[in-house]
Amino acid sequence: MKHVFIINPHAGKMDSRQKIYDMADMLREKHGLDVQCILTRKQGHATELAKKLCESGEELRFYACGGDGTINEVANGIIGYENAAMTVIPVGTGNDFLRNFGEDAKLFEDAENLWDGPQFPIDAIDCNGRIALCIACSGIDARVAEDVHKYGDSPLLNGMGSYIASLAVNFFRGIARHWTVELDGVATEGDYTLIAVCNGRYYGGGFMPVAEARMDDGVLNTLVVNSITRAAFLRFVGPYSKGEYHRFPHLAHCSTPKVVRITSEKNDIVTCLDGESITGNEVVIKLADRRLNFFGPAGCSCNRTARQMN
Repeated sequence: MKHVFIINPHAGKMDSRQKIYDMADMLREKHGLDVQCILTRKQGHATELAKKLCESGEELRFYACGGDGTINEVANGIIGYENAAMTVIPVGTGNDFLRNFGEDAKLFEDAENLWDGPQFPIDAIDCNGRIALCIACSGIDARVAEDVHKYGDSPLLNGMGSYIASLAVNFFRGIARHWTVELDGVATEGDYTLIAVCNGRYYGGGFMPVAEARMDDGVLNTLVVNSITRAAFLRFVGPYSKGEYHRFPHLAHCSTPKVVRITSEKNDIVTCLDGESITGNEVVIKLADRRLNFFGPAGCSCNRTARQMN
């Protein structure tokens, strides 16, 4: 088995390359493992690297060393390959994926806790052929996420702060968009604020739209939020960020369709996949059931922070 560290050298506020190299050397020296470290050079490079290695047929364990963007890219490279599994070493600015593991998240900081950890399958979201692990969101939240990077470079803003700054700007640009939304073949045309398809629970620096979402249950929890006034949105966004959408049954409805299709006559559907944005006039989202192999510290759970449904 080969252990491959895919390192985003630009992730985070500090250069973490030496830290990762030291971890890799320790695994090589202490446990005699076949270890390789590879630096990414451009956006999408981690996907290219992981997929090419998977095609060799060799048994592989990948370590995504970066933030949520790096995790997403590695996942897109290994999805569907039975000879490959992945884990995460968080060195980026955004670590929403690991929030799903609750207190176990800190154990991912050291490869010594990971290399021989148990492997288990998790679900993923297929959006127009691309994979997301946590949330695929379309609407104002996606437009906000697309702009977060503009504010994340500020020394005064990071994580939740940059998200709130972007939210404020987009708030005054107009909230709803006119779309046709189809849930398992049943179509409704109207004005929508956002649609969040959730496999995991976190995005945007800690926002949690559907607290009961679980990452290995073969279900995508889909939250549809109808058109909303600015005043109502201000009342809604706080509870929404804590998974309390049920307090607004006249505005938000959660269901578990197998296929979600969003279409628009305009090219105005911005969809955010674990922080990576795409734009178009049609989005088709469906479940990739337990197709991603993941490994982590012994006893960890990707559903550690999931709430039970009432």
